[in-house]
Amino acid sequence: MSRLAGLPEIAGDTNLVRLEPALLSVSAERIKQSLRRQLGISPDAPWRGRIYLVLHPAQSPDEDVTIVSRFSAGGWNYAVQLPDVLSQSRYLRALTGVLLLEMANRNAPAGRSAEIPAWLTDGLAQVPPEAVLPDPILSAPAKLVNGLPVNRTVAVERGVDPLADARRTLRDRGTLTFGQLSWPAEAQAAGEDGGVFGANAQVFVSELLSLKQGAACLRAMLADLGGCYNWQMAFEAAFHEYFPQPLDVEKWWALQVVTFVAHEPGPRWTPAVSRGRLDEVLSVPVEIWTASNTLPAHAEISLQAVLRNFQPPRRTEILQTRLRDLELCQLRMAPSLVGLTVGYRRALADFLGQRAEPVASRPLGKHPSTKVKSGDVRATLQRLDALDARRSVIEAEIKPDVFVP
Repeated sequence: MSRLAGLPEIAGDTNLVRLEPALLSVSAERIKQSLRRQLGISPDAPWRGRIYLVLHPAQSPDEDVTIVSRFSAGGWNYAVQLPDVLSQSRYLRALTGVLLLEMANRNAPAGRSAEIPAWLTDGLAQVPPEAVLPDPILSAPAKLVNGLPVNRTVAVERGVDPLADARRTLRDRGTLTFGQLSWPAEAQAAGEDGGVFGANAQVFVSELLSLKQGAACLRAMLADLGGCYNWQMAFEAAFHEYFPQPLDVEKWWALQVVTFVAHEPGPRWTPAVSRGRLDEVLSVPVEIWTASNTLPAHAEISLQAVLRNFQPPRRTEILQTRLRDLELCQLRMAPSLVGLTVGYRRALADFLGQRAEPVASRPLGKHPSTKVKSGDVRATLQRLDALDARRSVIEAEIKPDVFVP
């Protein structure tokens, strides 16, 4: 056991797992059964590859987990090198990832392991409370009482929303597009983004599983991954009935995430917070190079600048993201800014040809919008300029929040 495992601050950190060989195999088996239950696989279904779990003394609480895949005459085998102290999320992601690899590599040729998308690993690693009984994470006892090892047991109450934390994260920290889920940044893939990628992945996988044949499609995708050069091909083949075209899954996800967050919109923001959030959504961060041999400068541009200067593919991607952010913000905006938020949302939706009322939308009252032909840059610029003028007047009357200690 490492020196870290015996430190009081490590034993008292509920986010960290202290692994021991005697408990690790039982915990791994429980995670396997949980994964099978989520995918609709029988508990006694055959298993092919061998997975070796190797513990070593942790050097730091944030040490990485290494998964090594090897192909031999008998098929694929795996070695998971785990520090004996690590976070619960990293532990669950590692074991979920290697279990998915075992399933996907059953049809993989020698020398080419299957590619598992990060959203699938993270989504299935977020174990919902009712999916696993007993607890899949078994940590070493934190202390001794009268010579007996004692550890805290957390009881799970049924009826609690298993996606409550994910809903809160999406509501407060924002949502990701399907493209962003497909190609996460390094920090997102490593779980260093405050849980935003993991929460989006959990909801995305949950929504896929809620489809009538969702679990069967995910099993088919896993079975095809070994024979495909990338996971996108396996996904498109498995979910073709639901998403005939690549753009269909992006549209479906945009609708699902808005509906999901709307189920619990939460308390409204204050006018000052609403103003700041709206300003943030309507600004687009960019990097500007003033010379080829200098570092880029960070700046923020308006939606009008995006319309004027960006090529259609990149422009559409940015505006779709801002459209979804406006739909989510509308649910929590202060009353004085709801109509303005709806105006911006409708302007972007009309331009993108996606005009549809989101869940819990509010009428504009005295400010009905005029529909324009999708893709009409000039008309959209005029609408955005008019909305900016209204925003300046409304925001000038908003006083900053005052906090009394």
